[in-house]
Amino acid sequence: MSTTEKETLGFQAEVKQLLELMIHSLYSNKEIFLRELISNASDAADKLRFEALSDNSLYESDPELRIRVSFDKAARTITVSDNGVGMSREEVVANIGTIARSGTREFFRSLTGDQARDAHLIGQFGVGFYSSFIVADRVTLLTRRAGAPAGQGVRWECHIEQGGGAYTIEPAEKAGRGTDVILHLRAGEDELLDRYRLAHMIRKYSDHIAVPILMEKEDGGDERINQASALWVRPKNEITEEQYVEFYKHVGHDMEPPLAWTHNRVEGRQEYTQLLYIPAHAPFDIWDREHRHGLKLYVRRVFIMDDAKHLLPAYLRFVRGIVDSNDLPLNVSREILQQSRDIDAIRAGCTKRVLDLLEDLAEKEKDKYAAFWKEFGRVLKEGVAEDASNRERVAKLLRFSSTHADSEEENVSLADYVSRMQPGQDRIFYVTAETFRAARSSPHLEIFRKRGIEVLLLHDRIDEWLVGNLIDFQDKPLASVARGELDLGGADGEDERRKQEQSSTEHRPLVEKLKSVLGEKVKDVRVTTRLTQSPSCLVADEHDMGSNLARILKAAGQKLPDMRPILEINPGHPIVQRLQVGDERFADWANLLFDQALLAEGGQLEDPAEFVRRSNELMLSLGGQSGS
Repeated sequence: MSTTEKETLGFQAEVKQLLELMIHSLYSNKEIFLRELISNASDAADKLRFEALSDNSLYESDPELRIRVSFDKAARTITVSDNGVGMSREEVVANIGTIARSGTREFFRSLTGDQARDAHLIGQFGVGFYSSFIVADRVTLLTRRAGAPAGQGVRWECHIEQGGGAYTIEPAEKAGRGTDVILHLRAGEDELLDRYRLAHMIRKYSDHIAVPILMEKEDGGDERINQASALWVRPKNEITEEQYVEFYKHVGHDMEPPLAWTHNRVEGRQEYTQLLYIPAHAPFDIWDREHRHGLKLYVRRVFIMDDAKHLLPAYLRFVRGIVDSNDLPLNVSREILQQSRDIDAIRAGCTKRVLDLLEDLAEKEKDKYAAFWKEFGRVLKEGVAEDASNRERVAKLLRFSSTHADSEEENVSLADYVSRMQPGQDRIFYVTAETFRAARSSPHLEIFRKRGIEVLLLHDRIDEWLVGNLIDFQDKPLASVARGELDLGGADGEDERRKQEQSSTEHRPLVEKLKSVLGEKVKDVRVTTRLTQSPSCLVADEHDMGSNLARILKAAGQKLPDMRPILEINPGHPIVQRLQVGDERFADWANLLFDQALLAEGGQLEDPAEFVRRSNELMLSLGGQSGS
């Protein structure tokens, strides 16, 4: 491409879609455009400060970083200027003509058409520059990269009325480094052409910005509008709740206030400040473990990097905020972060603070914690496997559906469960299934309901991974109701075992015939201690993989070891009582018991058509008997 002439280039498809959303004012608060543009200008100043650590000449003859907001009533324009790092032509095309980031497809797939919900998602995505089109129908950007020859800048322009699918780009004269964004306002937006209004918006949304934001005074000269000091270094008693919230919206790219935050200065072998936020809602790309919006890292208030993923473990990837270290070198790199003991200590400190905050919410603000759990509970569960040093703390924060609760939304903690355990009960019982309804309806729960023993209903996919790593809680082992021999403990349990042994002896011929007929389908057949209403169920052997986990792994394409379930039969059920060893249709009844048990736990039949044929024939045969 020529870089000496004016060219017209097309936007990436995703940018066109985003511009459409902006043009139709999807944001409920149009003032947000100024916050987004000032935030970009602040980032440009941060990046220049960082690059100048290794090349001080980038400051040229202008070392004082600043942002300037101005307006022209006659031309109906608002201009946001900075003397930050600026952009080259290639950077303008890459940063404004395209959206080169992971999660883009998921973002657009998540849009619903509901303005309030979609505005929230757009805020998470970080639209930045594109928010200009909320109030402008033409936007001009003039920029020169720091270090480029004087005068060699780039002009970019997009005019919505001439078709929002393309933009022009051309060389332009620009003496100083940095970027000017000029908004040509739409009709009806003249109320923004007011110094008081703009200054109020800056103080409201951008007071925390550490770079001075200047406006020309009515009688001439410049006035600094914001405090221009890093919010996190101010004493906590001097920071208002509104300032904390606006700073979160800046670092979190969020339209909504955070759920909670913690602000601390750590002193000792390491000195650093942490300002950590828990969002109110999960971002659309929360399950993209590689793309983490994490924490911003500063060293002595100099911005070093975004998304410093080494500062928190992956299971806390929803946390937003900053860490400002007094001890790390200014030239710290991502590679150095990976091997730094200082970073290990900061990571441990940040993890502790987040868990402290969550524990405080769980104890003192239960409604807030319930809201947190609904959004981030599945992510937090990853910590049981990933963070051995904090496993017990994470376990205390876990919440589960339970037979004690009335609905899926009503969750219980492991401590709640232990406090309600029956006399003689020494284990925490759980059942896993693909859905809450399937877990709640599992036939494996029948004896537990009869005995009044609570069972945790685990229906998230990650729960299988969780129980594989959480062996016990408060010295109480976790036990699946669908694996191994069932031991409920207590005097009633002894009675159940004696009855089961007696029944096993009594029904041994039936059990042996079922084993013979079912053959390789089952590992064993035995009389149940679990069932009170259903005729049969399938259980896994003590050391075998559970059926739900097997289904999950199979769906993911994993090769599984050869495992066969154990069929348990309920001699008290009419279908089992009807079975006679000499019945000519014994094989059909045996397979029906197996298939029903498989379906009841969410399994898939190998031959559904055969199951239907067999069921129909058996029903017809019963009908014939009743009519004779």
